[in-house]
Amino acid sequence: MTLSPTRDSEVTPGGPAAARIGLEARAASSTPVTDREWWRTAAIFQVYVRSFADGNGDGIGDLAGVRSRLGYLASLGIDAIWFTPWYRSPLADGGYDVEDYRAIHPDFGTVAEAEALISEAAALGIRTIVDVVPNHVSDQHAWFREALASEPGSDARARFWFRDGKGPNGDLPPGNWPSSFSGSTWTRTMNPDGTPGQWYLHLFTPEQPDLNWDHPDVRREHEDVLRFWFDRGVAGVRIDSAALVAKDPELPEIDGEYAAGQHPNLDRDDLHEIYRGWRTIAEDYSGVLVGEIWLADLKRFALYLRPDEIHMAFNFDFMSRPWGADGFRAAITETLAAHEPVGAPATWVLSNHDVTRPVTRFGRADSAFAFDAKRFGTPSDLVVGARRARAAAMLVAALPGALYVYQGDELGLPEVEDIPLDRLEDPMHFRSGGVDPGRDGCRVPIPWTNDAANAGFSPDGTDAAPWLPQPADWARYSVTAQQDDPTSTLTLYRRMLELRRGDDLQHGAFAWQDDTSDVIAFRRGALLHLTNCGTTNVPLPDDADVVLASGPLTDHTLPADTSVWLAVHSV
Repeated sequence: MTLSPTRDSEVTPGGPAAARIGLEARAASSTPVTDREWWRTAAIFQVYVRSFADGNGDGIGDLAGVRSRLGYLASLGIDAIWFTPWYRSPLADGGYDVEDYRAIHPDFGTVAEAEALISEAAALGIRTIVDVVPNHVSDQHAWFREALASEPGSDARARFWFRDGKGPNGDLPPGNWPSSFSGSTWTRTMNPDGTPGQWYLHLFTPEQPDLNWDHPDVRREHEDVLRFWFDRGVAGVRIDSAALVAKDPELPEIDGEYAAGQHPNLDRDDLHEIYRGWRTIAEDYSGVLVGEIWLADLKRFALYLRPDEIHMAFNFDFMSRPWGADGFRAAITETLAAHEPVGAPATWVLSNHDVTRPVTRFGRADSAFAFDAKRFGTPSDLVVGARRARAAAMLVAALPGALYVYQGDELGLPEVEDIPLDRLEDPMHFRSGGVDPGRDGCRVPIPWTNDAANAGFSPDGTDAAPWLPQPADWARYSVTAQQDDPTSTLTLYRRMLELRRGDDLQHGAFAWQDDTSDVIAFRRGALLHLTNCGTTNVPLPDDADVVLASGPLTDHTLPADTSVWLAVHSV
């Protein structure tokens, strides 16, 4: 993309307009955060190890691959890397079925390599966040294998949720709780003599038995796991499915409305004691806790972010909204309002390893995201989607708080929607009876170069095919294809993240500006942000200079589906 000249041109960071919004040093508009509080305004990059970079040539991403690309990550201008689970696992659910928290999956490397990666990243100013999954473990975990070998009523089984079945012969499941992955949440075991045994609870797949957090062993083990990784230098821990961990011990059926904090398996009040204990451990290491908390009630959501609990949690409200000024504006307003009373930073994210990529999502007639709405064959205009994804990236990067970027979004990758059915691995696809395409489409290995074999995902001369097939045209999105192109999405992200380190975008007060129904307008100190979500061009103000734009500007106007950062002449 080429921007118009003079006032409407894209300004290279470091120029006069950039200096005006604080890319160059100037007086802070609020008290600067300390290094201990780096997370409040951080740009955090999510790495899905299996698909990021293959270091040993077997077609599977690994820690050696990540280490070889640390320079690239540093050049992006990120503050931290969040790694999805890299532990030993049968990979029944992409690593979220953990067999051993103190071992790295052999496809990825070793604990020693993880320690080296943490250290090498830190030397480049990049912190590391690891993923912990407290709701469940793998069915290959030593505890669950011990439970299966033990008698009903044993302490080994008490770490999980084993129950006798219903019906004359116990042939019916003990309950009918809904699953996050479709299908039943109960699976029956076999006794050592081959007869049918008890049932066990799993809110996800049968390979992911739920843990009983009323058992002291479960609490102690997870606290020890936190210390294990903090001792190895990680800066933070992301908590998977954080609002699902505690259960009503009676496991009652889910029926009707519940008083706040009393739902049988979601957002129970018991959780806050757990996370207060985790916060104490994290504080001992100056570590950070990040919660994955899917809750519609923002007041309940904010309770997890009180000063003695989780430091920050993912804001899924904004990510789930369709393209449009009214919805985005409401999500921003409501999110900032919910976080303010507890003193926690908001987080902004457009996608992750579970969510349809924004280039594809924003190109659809219905661009909202919902897990139960994913279907094969949903059309998308990728030209429109790419334009909107670039504009949305600048929008979230200008908001106060922390920013999360999922690998490949900085390259403008679309969702891969034509993966052969026999190559799909995601259990969401299979447990839906094949209706849901699953999440593999946003997990396809990253293109690094123009190499036709695997787009540079594996080392030169490697014949191994990537674990998920890359599209034939994947190389056109590669780092090599984009790195020297001033109009590329990669260049936009690099400039955006560089500017985001400036004083105004780190500390500048947020204030809504007068806008039209289709334009989102707000100030951050001396920076004015505009996103045009409408269909017609809107004039730019005369008393401001363009610092960065997501696309071409025309005759001093902001086109549809475009964002711009402006340095205003008066503060």
